[in-house]
Amino acid sequence: MLEIKALNKTYFDRLGSRQVLFDVNLAIGPGEIVGLFGENGAGKTTLMKSILGFLSYQGEILLDNKSIDRSNIARLSFATCEHSFFPNLTPDSHAEFYGMHFGRFRRERYETLMDFFELPRRTALKGYSTGQKNQFEVIMALCQGAEYILMDEPFAGNDVFNREDFYKVLLGILEPEETVFLSTHLIEEVERFIGRAVLLKGGRIAGDVSTLELEERGSTLLEYVKETYGYRADRVSRALGELTGGDMT
Repeated sequence: MLEIKALNKTYFDRLGSRQVLFDVNLAIGPGEIVGLFGENGAGKTTLMKSILGFLSYQGEILLDNKSIDRSNIARLSFATCEHSFFPNLTPDSHAEFYGMHFGRFRRERYETLMDFFELPRRTALKGYSTGQKNQFEVIMALCQGAEYILMDEPFAGNDVFNREDFYKVLLGILEPEETVFLSTHLIEEVERFIGRAVLLKGGRIAGDVSTLELEERGSTLLEYVKETYGYRADRVSRALGELTGGDMT
């Protein structure tokens, strides 16, 4: 179980301080596929990086009742659109490196996913397109052997067909103990593939619901997000009306 308790995060710079996360409490169990949603600046990336220990924070983050440190950090992996690989190395060189440092590295899964995405293995990653880099980043996160796989906007730059196929492959390869925590703006695309949705608004948890519960309500995930955020359907017409002095003709 991954538990986040009373998490607060404040950034400090020469202009002062800016709090980004406010008293975030969240628990994610083994085998869940959880989507993390929120507008730009809601704190999604900050939350992910806090879990991984990339940022200092106030509060507590526990993995099976133990603080995350060097002894258990390998149970977490991370795929980010910022990319965390070595651009001058080839994919196969990365696989060798991971194999040496992660005892549970899934070599067979690596081979399968590289073939599925038709990614060249002996080309330095700096020669990959943006979409290919994102695919490789996700592949390595899935193959590290981690139980908790965090993904922060991993599909930026990928076409809709590759994304759709990847979701299907993801559901097919995950083992019961593997957990995915996915931050994305692609709400309608991932609705069929996640089991739970967590919403951040202004650095606070604004919603936490299972997709089964939404289905029982007869509501879509997008409708739930709009309702939680207080989305105003007339915002476009109102803005255009102000710009045109009320004349919409």
